[in-house]
Amino acid sequence: MADSNERTINLVVLGRTQTGKSAAGNSLLGSSDFESRRSPRSVTAHCSLGRSCRIVGLTRRNGCESALRVRVLDTPSYPHSGLSKEQVRDMVKAALAHHFGKEGLHLALLVLRADLPLCPEEGNDTVQFIQELLGPTWKDFTAVLLTHADKAEEAGYSEETYLQSASSALLSLLSSVQHKYIFLDNQNSIIKEERNTVLGKLLDFTRQNNYQVLLLKHSKE
Repeated sequence: MADSNERTINLVVLGRTQTGKSAAGNSLLGSSDFESRRSPRSVTAHCSLGRSCRIVGLTRRNGCESALRVRVLDTPSYPHSGLSKEQVRDMVKAALAHHFGKEGLHLALLVLRADLPLCPEEGNDTVQFIQELLGPTWKDFTAVLLTHADKAEEAGYSEETYLQSASSALLSLLSSVQHKYIFLDNQNSIIKEERNTVLGKLLDFTRQNNYQVLLLKHSKE
C-alpha cells in the first residue's frame, strides 16, 4: 500500500474517436504515455495504464501536505473504426477490473470536444455505453472533460456563453452528472499550473462524492 501521506486517484478516459481522449490522459499525467495523433481511423486499439510521478502541493491529509499520484486508464474509442461495441465494452471492463479491481475507480472522464455539438443520438449512445460499463451508479462516478476549449474561445465563447449556447443533449448530460465538467485546452503539453488546476477540480469531484470508489468486477457472461 502507498505511503499514508500519499493519495492516489484512479481515472479512466472514455470517448469517441479524435476527441483528444489520449491527449487528455497525457495532460493529466504530465507525460506522453499514450499515443495521440490525427488519423483517418481510430488510433487507440487497446487499454493501457499510465502513472504520474508524485505531485505535491495539491492535497492535504491529517493537516499535513500529502503527495498525489494519478493513474489513468486509456481506452479504445466507441464507436471504433476497427472494433465492435461489444469488443470495446468487454476490453474496457476487463481492464478496469484488472487495474482498479482492488482500489476502485474514482472517476470516469467522458471526453467530448467543446468545438463540436453533441447531438441527441450521440448523447444517448454515450450514456448507454457508460451505463453498461459502470452500472446504475455511473452518474456519481462520471465527469465530462471538454477538450479543444481553446478553439471554442477562439470562436468567441467564454465558459458562460458556451453553456448558454450548448445543445440540449450536452446540457442534459451535464445535469445527469451533477455538473461535474472541466474545460481543457487541446495542447500537447499543458503548463504545470493548468494541470494542477484540472487535478484540483478532479479532487474536488471526488470529495463531493465523499471519496467513494466504484468497485468493478469483470463478468464473463
